[in-house]
Amino acid sequence: MKAKAAIVRHVGGPFSLEDIDVAAPMGSEVMVRMSGVGMCHTDLVARDGFPVPLPIVLGHEGSGVVEAIGPDVKSLAVGDHVVLSFDSCDHCPTCAEHLPAYCHNFMAHNFAGVRLTGGAPSSLSQGDEIVHGNFFGQSSFASHAIAHERNAVKVAKDLPLALLGPLGCGVQTGAGAAVLSLGLKAGQSLAIFGGGAVGLSALLGARAVDAGTVIVVEPNAERGKLALELGATYVINPRECDDVLARIKELSGGAVNHALDTTGIPAVIAIAVETMGPNGMLGLVAVPPPEAMLPANMMSMLLRGAGVKYITEGDADPQTFIPRMIEWYKAGKFPFDRLIKTFRFDQINEAAHASETGDAIKPVLLFED
Repeated sequence: MKAKAAIVRHVGGPFSLEDIDVAAPMGSEVMVRMSGVGMCHTDLVARDGFPVPLPIVLGHEGSGVVEAIGPDVKSLAVGDHVVLSFDSCDHCPTCAEHLPAYCHNFMAHNFAGVRLTGGAPSSLSQGDEIVHGNFFGQSSFASHAIAHERNAVKVAKDLPLALLGPLGCGVQTGAGAAVLSLGLKAGQSLAIFGGGAVGLSALLGARAVDAGTVIVVEPNAERGKLALELGATYVINPRECDDVLARIKELSGGAVNHALDTTGIPAVIAIAVETMGPNGMLGLVAVPPPEAMLPANMMSMLLRGAGVKYITEGDADPQTFIPRMIEWYKAGKFPFDRLIKTFRFDQINEAAHASETGDAIKPVLLFED
């Protein structure tokens, strides 16, 4: 199969649109004709130096239509609409516990850039040159992608397929962090630090489960305004507030039940860990600087029984949590599409720039039908 792909050939990019060959699916693989693909911060981190083999096709928030299936595929058929998510091995202890985000083989299945199922080392090529693929089990910055039955989630055909890709990573991470990782219950309060795609998805998840007070800390005024429109009880602009911690305590009646940091900034985390009342949990989802240490007062945490948890992919099993988010969306409780700004696939470098500057909360690249 001939396809058009955005290839990263050297650290720092740019994404280069080139023709590639996509091999037929083997085993439990599926070939998906892409309808849309979200751009996530992790794509940019991989472009800019996270150790993945080059050249490579990135992209890991894909959605599209199954065009071919491998001989071992049982649950999908040609013509199915699917959302692609992260990959996992499906047989380690954590996968057996339906916790694929903590797969013992997560790095190999999502960042190695090669097939792990035998046969050709990559499903992508240009003549005799291997182009690395299988990024997050999909490499969906391409018109066609090879994914796996286990990380392709079948969805109804009456949904806006091209916009569903972010449910596979960024939206899932935020909503899952609030609902699954922190176990936010109806009426409980939450402080969210950062109003980007993950933070606002956490807000949407909190509202979907009828949380109480939700406070979003965000310096971008436009994102703060959107947070209020999406259901935030209060928004704090840290550039206009001398004491964010005191303000959160004031607005929440003393403390919030839980908190979520999406910034990875130690100074912000130092505030976040102090916002919670007894038995509160702080979730961390951002990639921190390599040398960063957790800035927490242990005695303060002891007196409150507070905890801190790093979260991967919202602790979600995509096969169950993506359908749950879609049900919220259909019920009008989860308008994740309001986070999206669309670009043509050939505008991928413009979309990356918009993501980096904050002009787009969640860029989604659209492919021609």
